[in-house]
Amino acid sequence: MSNLRIGWIGLGKMGIPMAKNLIDKGFSLVVYNRTKEKATELVELGAKLAGSVAELSAEVNIVISMISDDDALKSTALGNAGVLQNAKPGTIFIDMSTVSPKASAEVAEKADECNIPYLRAPVSGSTVVAAAALLTIFASGPRNAYETSTPLFEAMGKALFHVGEGEEARYLKLTLNMMVGTTAAMVGEALVFGEKGGMDWNQMIEIIDASVVASPLVNYKTEALKQRDFAPAFTASQMGKDFDLALDTARQNDTPMPLTSQIRQNWSAMKAQGMGEQDFFAYVNLLEKLAGIEQ
Repeated sequence: MSNLRIGWIGLGKMGIPMAKNLIDKGFSLVVYNRTKEKATELVELGAKLAGSVAELSAEVNIVISMISDDDALKSTALGNAGVLQNAKPGTIFIDMSTVSPKASAEVAEKADECNIPYLRAPVSGSTVVAAAALLTIFASGPRNAYETSTPLFEAMGKALFHVGEGEEARYLKLTLNMMVGTTAAMVGEALVFGEKGGMDWNQMIEIIDASVVASPLVNYKTEALKQRDFAPAFTASQMGKDFDLALDTARQNDTPMPLTSQIRQNWSAMKAQGMGEQDFFAYVNLLEKLAGIEQ
């Protein structure tokens, strides 16, 4: 591990626990975040704080970013102050964010010009899963760069996959989030239907979780649904953003997605009702309001 010096950009809800796991496994980290105070905990654990993306990129041999959206990725990767212009040729650039295939392809084109191997490596899992180093990580990009980076992925996740040489990981991440969001919509609609029929709320949820339609996601959300605890692991607003990425991509390649389009409208409805920063499984509360059920 001593020959791997890692730069980490982006210290949000997911970035901090993921970076901490790298430090815990003995990796040397240089970190950067626009809000420098968010790096305090990692610096106390031994990370070095860089003053800029350019400074960080110049002194490491692997750069990892975990940032918010397409604009953040392009701002971080491209331009005179970005990763690709300032990293040494051969430095591996790994972006673990949820972004569009289109934005990612722009970065890939520039990375090729700069001789920077570029991995797209989004993750599946909550902040709790990230803290426990149990993420599912699926990467696409050069196979040799993936193999070099595998020890890092093993420090952050439990299930690792190389899924292709291009933007396959971007499509897979959006596919998963579409299915997760659609599950929340389906569960919410079904629960309100049962509630209207007089079912006991807790018993109904217990039976669903013990039935053929149970899943790891439903099981994970069972107690939150019983308690109506919608503290955000992933917000309705974030889910709306990811549905937008999927729908924009689908329009570009003429893929019909009628169900995704319909559910997307209700993420906007949740925001309009002041529920945008609640967990996306609070979708059930929106449907209760529409059904005239008062809580």
